[in-house]
Amino acid sequence: MKPFRLEVSDAALADLRERLKRTRFPDEPPHHGWTTGTNLAYLRELVWYWETKFDWRAQEARINSFPQFKTSDVHFIHVRREGKMPLLLAHGWPGSIVEFLALIPRLEDFSLVVPSLPGYTLSFTPGQKRYGVEDIAERFVKLMTQELGYSRFGMQGGDWGAFICSRIAATRPELVTGLHLNYLPVRRDAPFDDADWKAQLDSWVKERSGYSTIQGTRPQSLAYGLTDSPAGLAAWIAEKFNEWSDPESAISRDDMLANISLYWFTGAIGSSFWPYYARLHGAWPVPSAITVPTAYAAFPKEILRPPRHVAEKTYTNIRRWTVMPKGGHFAALEQPAALAADITAFFTSL
Repeated sequence: MKPFRLEVSDAALADLRERLKRTRFPDEPPHHGWTTGTNLAYLRELVWYWETKFDWRAQEARINSFPQFKTSDVHFIHVRREGKMPLLLAHGWPGSIVEFLALIPRLEDFSLVVPSLPGYTLSFTPGQKRYGVEDIAERFVKLMTQELGYSRFGMQGGDWGAFICSRIAATRPELVTGLHLNYLPVRRDAPFDDADWKAQLDSWVKERSGYSTIQGTRPQSLAYGLTDSPAGLAAWIAEKFNEWSDPESAISRDDMLANISLYWFTGAIGSSFWPYYARLHGAWPVPSAITVPTAYAAFPKEILRPPRHVAEKTYTNIRRWTVMPKGGHFAALEQPAALAADITAFFTSL
């Protein structure tokens, strides 16, 4: 384990700008807005901003303002505060540690461990093994206990981070002080007696899950284009930031491009698809029932919002269920103050 500092070369920055300058844009269907994918006018503006206005060095300095470390396969921020409860923060796809940069200073009551998921951005090296949810969960247990020396710890996660933290809570409950989620990875193939929940799932399958199918079946084919074209990478990721976030708590272009840039500079987009492949070719990764104390922050624009009686079939010890006034899938970016307050209130109550 070694201290780490992020330093992207000037040559890599120049290469990015040159590729952005030479972007070959497609046409788009008339009057489609965002219904068939990323809007062309939006992407032209985003690519122009990325090339001419975006300050990567400022974002790099922001990341480097936190203490970072790296093992052979895991990069992580570690803010150790003597006597404070250790708390693992786990991001998902297409996220990164950038999601947590505004959240970390608001969680003063915790010692924080904020890893880049193995296979994602700064935890990726070409040719490394691929990690599914089960593998990442085991790796994070090793990081927290054997490498950092924590005997018990709390966890917070959304997206794949919610799967990973839930997996740890299910398989190693003796290590877990509590589990805070802003996304609930409940099974989607059980009989449903809730009309709204069924409608959400039907809409998800019909209109919004295509990305997960291609990432889960042909990740390598998709990786070629997104690894070669920064505009293509931006289009693929920006669509999710647009569709999954709450317009009332819009994510800044700089935050989004800092996140996309991490994928670009590390060449990690193909490896980041692997949890989808493992999920489609294996068993559901979250065992039930999860008995550790659990809290859920229900943001209104989350991509899937199971009702409490459905969630309780998996999470049998829900202590806190907070309905948030605004926010979406990227809660730590969209509503860091509200999320931090809910995390703190939950763990303080235990």
